[in-house]
Amino acid sequence: MDYQTLLLEQRDAILTVSINRPERLNALNETVLEEIAHCFGALQRRFDVAAVILTGAGRAFSAGADRDQPPGRERLRRDDVGAREKRYWSQIGRRATRAIEDCEIPTVAQVQGYAIGGGSCLALSCDFRVVAEDAVFHIPEVDLGVPLTWGATARLISEIGAARARELILLSDRIDGRVAAQYGVAHRTVPEPDLAATARALAERLAGKPAHAVHMTKTQFRAYEARSRLGVVSETDGDLLAASAREPAFREAFSKA
Repeated sequence: MDYQTLLLEQRDAILTVSINRPERLNALNETVLEEIAHCFGALQRRFDVAAVILTGAGRAFSAGADRDQPPGRERLRRDDVGAREKRYWSQIGRRATRAIEDCEIPTVAQVQGYAIGGGSCLALSCDFRVVAEDAVFHIPEVDLGVPLTWGATARLISEIGAARARELILLSDRIDGRVAAQYGVAHRTVPEPDLAATARALAERLAGKPAHAVHMTKTQFRAYEARSRLGVVSETDGDLLAASAREPAFREAFSKA
């Protein structure tokens, strides 16, 4: 399938998926999220791929939701769209992050520049995160009048613990790559000129291991993480987002320029 907003490049058994909206700092609209969900879902049948690198073209990983074209906004506002369809579009981000999480191939996020809001969610959905020292992680949702959705609250708590997660989500603290490594958000932090090579080296290490053992081990991790969260309460994340979309703070933050 040809994608409008993604670039795919395979070298040996490693596939690099790049969000390709550099002029918008790879901001996320409906098309990006739908294509990410399709791409990572289709990878379940790509037995020639042993590791995947997810990154952004240009100087940012992703600046988060496109405020000119917020994912699902127009459909959620329309009176002629039924409740089931609105719920489908309210879950568009969760479907993208779940597709990454459920990908049976090991995934590496290569993060430069900005990973804001939904961009952070995409990076957190990957198994590993290689981050530039001067990259910026920021989760501004609470300040914008919405809860953090897309399943990211549960994943962040699972990855770094509730205490650190509160700082990033409730206080909307900005952290750079060095602090991200201290918190456990990043697995590797390197100067930006070394970023691509470091992410590639990690992907090559994963691709060089026995494929069946890697696959089954990733399956174990997913099962244990689901158990530790006592179920997948993020199924209602879209409902929280849809409810918040009616609030004045959200409307102001995401009003058209």
